[in-house]
Amino acid sequence: MKISIKRIYDEPSEADGYRVLVDRLWPRGIKKDAARIDLWEKNIAPSNELRKWFAHDVNKWDEFCERYKHELENNDAFSQFSAEMQSKPAVTLLFAAKDTEHNNAVVLCSLLKH
Repeated sequence: MKISIKRIYDEPSEADGYRVLVDRLWPRGIKKDAARIDLWEKNIAPSNELRKWFAHDVNKWDEFCERYKHELENNDAFSQFSAEMQSKPAVTLLFAAKDTEHNNAVVLCSLLKH
C-alpha cells in the first residue's frame, strides 16, 4: 500500500487513490460534493480534548504525537481502519491544517506505514 498525506484544499488527483478525511471537524469552505473523499474517518481523529490542547502549537508537537498514539492504541476504529486500508493500492490521508508537517495525518501516516 502506498500511503500519502495531502491538504483537503489541494486539487484531487487520480494518484491519490482512496481519499480519506482524517479530521474530526469538516473543513471550512469545502463543499461535501467537491471534496471527492471516499471516507470520512472522524473516529480516528484526535479527541476534542487533545485537539484543543495541541492548538497547532509546534512546541507541543512531540507530546501531541505521544498522546495521539496512545489514543489510537486504545481505539478499535483505528485497528479496523488500518486493516481495511491494507487492501488499497494507494491511500491519501486528507487534513485541513495549514501546517503540513505538524498534524494528525502525519502521525497516522507513520503508524500505518509500520
